[in-house]
Amino acid sequence: MVRTAAVLAALVGTIAFSVALARLTLEPSPASEALTYSNVHPGRSIRAYLDHGTPTQNLRQLGGNLLLGVPFGMLLPVLLPQARGLVRVAVGTTVVMTLVELVQGALVPGRAFDVDDVILNTTGALLGYLFIGRRLGRAVHPRRHHWWHRLRPRRRASAD
Repeated sequence: MVRTAAVLAALVGTIAFSVALARLTLEPSPASEALTYSNVHPGRSIRAYLDHGTPTQNLRQLGGNLLLGVPFGMLLPVLLPQARGLVRVAVGTTVVMTLVELVQGALVPGRAFDVDDVILNTTGALLGYLFIGRRLGRAVHPRRHHWWHRLRPRRRASAD
């Protein structure tokens, strides 16, 4: 019962996050259409913000992209127990965020593909997984004990 409630809460959280993600990334921005350019060189946009941006712009752009990935790291292991693990969370987030960036760059006026956004989103997801998602995933979906686990001899506690 508790597991079902946790998975349901994670599902609702994922839907809310998806709506927020769509609103943040897929809304047209005609005012900045002339300023947008695609970036396929890792680190280029991050470097440009750090070199030429104000602290407020840096926090908004870089911090916002980090925070945008955190829910993936928290919710993915709860919704999909097969997605537990640092590498699996990184791959899942990278795939989803790359698709978002591709759609954003191809279809949304005033938006462009930026590989640095994918990197920052994935980093945020990994932080979310390490700080919260790993524990949530294990709490909701305990490790399974397969038949081959029974073949290993058990360690006995010493009586000393």
